[in-house]
Amino acid sequence: MIRRLFSTLSLSLFLAGLCACAPTMANRGHIVDQERLSEIKTGESTREDVVRILGSPTQVSTFDEKIWYYFGRSTKQYSFRDPEVIEQKAFEIRFNDEGIVVANTLFDSAAARTIESVERRTPTYGHETTALEQLIGNLGRPGGLAGKESKK
Repeated sequence: MIRRLFSTLSLSLFLAGLCACAPTMANRGHIVDQERLSEIKTGESTREDVVRILGSPTQVSTFDEKIWYYFGRSTKQYSFRDPEVIEQKAFEIRFNDEGIVVANTLFDSAAARTIESVERRTPTYGHETTALEQLIGNLGRPGGLAGKESKK
């Protein structure tokens, strides 16, 4: 009985270890293929051609709708570790007023930077309630537990 329990437990741990070693792959955005990029001709290709070749843009510029961006990133992650970037590309296409491609730029992924978040808190004014005050705050108030009992 003990051997059977021990072997079942060992097999379970072994299988759990195998599953934990397989990476999780994630693709986000649109990684533009170099062959497809070569199909876009500066001075010839139109917006419709670009959509047909590359698909819809990931982002249209906020201030100038004649600039389209294609972003993509592939990552792999092992269990609880941080994801590792396998491939990352950013591509910009600029159009003139007639909708013809005037420039296309593939950005260097080595120039990409990670933006760190800031660990500050915005001050708030007024009374900060504690967890205990939140739990018992409605007792005795109209509409609280006492209010519900009195309506019955």
